[in-house]
Amino acid sequence: MFDTMTSTKILGAVCGALLLFLFAKWGADALYTVGGGHGAHGEEHVAGYLIEVEESAEAEVEEEGPDFATIMASADVASGAKIFKKCSACHKVEKGANATGPYLHGVVGRAIDSAEGFGYSGALEQIGADWTPENLYAFLENPKKVAPGTSMSFSGLKKSSDRADVIAYLDSLDD
Repeated sequence: MFDTMTSTKILGAVCGALLLFLFAKWGADALYTVGGGHGAHGEEHVAGYLIEVEESAEAEVEEEGPDFATIMASADVASGAKIFKKCSACHKVEKGANATGPYLHGVVGRAIDSAEGFGYSGALEQIGADWTPENLYAFLENPKKVAPGTSMSFSGLKKSSDRADVIAYLDSLDD
């Protein structure tokens, strides 16, 4: 069945395919490697052209937006109640009614990590001593960034007006 000629053809086909792949790799390196593939590793490469953009003071002012007091002054409690529905999956507003997260009745002005009967992760202590409107505002924007290691999986409220509305709603729940 297998004679010398068949074995020679199979060996020739394998060697030819290997040679073809080596030439293809060499050609691809020559075409697609910066510096032609000849010792280009470790050399510094410079961009083909540089676009310079002037910085202006106006652009910085636009990015900052209104200050915290202005945002809180325009907060809407009714809108905050609607936005709070996102939070209500894990938080309750009744005093002492912990769920996945601690209850939020009286949270504005309350000491951080102080909801009775809730086991905190300890990551919130780096925010401050109390849940001031400023601390809540920063935390609600991005909880994982403000308190790394927190067990709160919520990604945050990106709109500043939404955060202010929720804080106003939570503040309206106090006795």
